[in-house]
Amino acid sequence: MPYQWLPPEGQTKRLHLWPHRSLDQRGFVLFIGATAGLIAAPALAVLGSPVLWALLPFLLAAVGAIWFALRKNARDREIIEDLTLAPDRMVLTRHGPRRQHRAWEANPYWVRVTCHPKGGPVPNYLTLSGGPREVEIGAFLSEEERLALKNELSTALNGLRGI
Repeated sequence: MPYQWLPPEGQTKRLHLWPHRSLDQRGFVLFIGATAGLIAAPALAVLGSPVLWALLPFLLAAVGAIWFALRKNARDREIIEDLTLAPDRMVLTRHGPRRQHRAWEANPYWVRVTCHPKGGPVPNYLTLSGGPREVEIGAFLSEEERLALKNELSTALNGLRGI
């Protein structure tokens, strides 16, 4: 699962969440190389003719567009969510793409973990409420992972409250 409970520091617990990253650097290089090879294969038929020079900019533009799209997607997936649970306060910090930082803080005694099976931007939309606003957590997780996270968060909060 793309989240992990870090070792507790006293009574403070930390949860670290991140989106799935299925394409690592090695896979990126292999994919771009295979794409360039497959695009270049038909160009071998016109090798040595002026037609190659007419096709070459389009072939390079196609590989460049794929390169750009994959890199942009990787930058947009650089999301990290950190949840700190302490007896007196709960802090959710989201480090988003392009250095966006958002923080939410509440008293854990009043925090509710809510799963919205329908009506949210994703199925089983998971939110935390109890402070001045309701915030989402783990929107990039799968439906099953959000359900498992809801149960784990509820258990952790009940442990803090002494329930």
